[in-house]
Amino acid sequence: MIISSQFDGGNIECSDSSDPATVLLSIRKDNRSDFYQWFYFRAANVKDIDCRYVIGNAGGAAYQKGWENYQAVASYDREFWFRIRTAFDGENLVLEHNSSEDQVYFAYFAPYSMERHADLIAFAQTSDRCEAQTLGMTLDGQTIDCLRFGEDEDARRKIWMVARQHPGETMAEWWMEGLINRLVDYSDPVVNAILDKAVIYLVPNMNPDGSRRGHLRTNAVGSNLNREWDNPTPEQSPEVLCVLEKISQTGLDFGLDVHGDEALPYNFIAGTEGIPGWSRERQQQLELFKMTLANINPDFQTEHGYPPNSAGNANMSYCSNSLAERFAAPVMTLEMPFKDAIGSPDAVQGWSPERCGKLAHSCLDALHLCWQQLLD
Repeated sequence: MIISSQFDGGNIECSDSSDPATVLLSIRKDNRSDFYQWFYFRAANVKDIDCRYVIGNAGGAAYQKGWENYQAVASYDREFWFRIRTAFDGENLVLEHNSSEDQVYFAYFAPYSMERHADLIAFAQTSDRCEAQTLGMTLDGQTIDCLRFGEDEDARRKIWMVARQHPGETMAEWWMEGLINRLVDYSDPVVNAILDKAVIYLVPNMNPDGSRRGHLRTNAVGSNLNREWDNPTPEQSPEVLCVLEKISQTGLDFGLDVHGDEALPYNFIAGTEGIPGWSRERQQQLELFKMTLANINPDFQTEHGYPPNSAGNANMSYCSNSLAERFAAPVMTLEMPFKDAIGSPDAVQGWSPERCGKLAHSCLDALHLCWQQLLD
């Protein structure tokens, strides 16, 4: 047996693979950080063998509740990802699998590589209604890519959506891929109606360095980008700095920050309650969008989520809070599960890339239906 993770987004360390019944593994920490939970590795020469992969440091991971009722994903072709038997005993995360092929990949959630990201940007820019822009560079020398859909005119509303500030939350970029696939469709009446009135700016991956390095939560130097929006710097968070500069140039009328949550088995939206500018109008806009989305897509729900901040207690270093206050606009955080959407389970895949894309489509439908209350 050979265990490897020296590829785009890979993360695992193997101390012993001599016994298939007890393959000893550990997850590598983010660089200059104590965060870890993301894993992605390949096992080779394992066809028709009952294997137990034991991740021995799982008990010290960033979100222990993320292991409760969790199932890892596996794939033979790195396109279709299915759930496998997984157990957590408080210290070890144990993955059990008998592979039908010589090589099999395992991951915390379906990976979204930087090579696939490059393909996504290249595909999008071939559409006549899309312009690809490079906003800046990361500390590892990768680009921060932005896609603009629609004509950049002053009279049009400016919609910003960013994803994958936390690189291990790959469902956020699967969501972006689904959104982009719909935005390039000239025959889609909802897209056409929105782009008649708005310009949509997308940053599909805010954290390329962490993505390629196989990090859970931070960039190349250990910065949690979703704690940098009040004071980004070239040394610690150039990703946030260049995106915020661009948003300041264009303005913002509606925003969505897309994430994944390790522990909660639900799709939900968090608002910006607690910012200085929070108002009854903002509360009504938040509730309307959430209820509309829930009515459109049964995978989304409004009962479970994060408790709202009390007045004056919002953390202004968060992306949504910072942008909502700065631009006096409705900005929301969309969270998707690493596990499954418990209200609409899928026994084979759990929450999956395909369902992420469908939820993105539903978010566009909800935006269209709530347009007058949110943006007029």
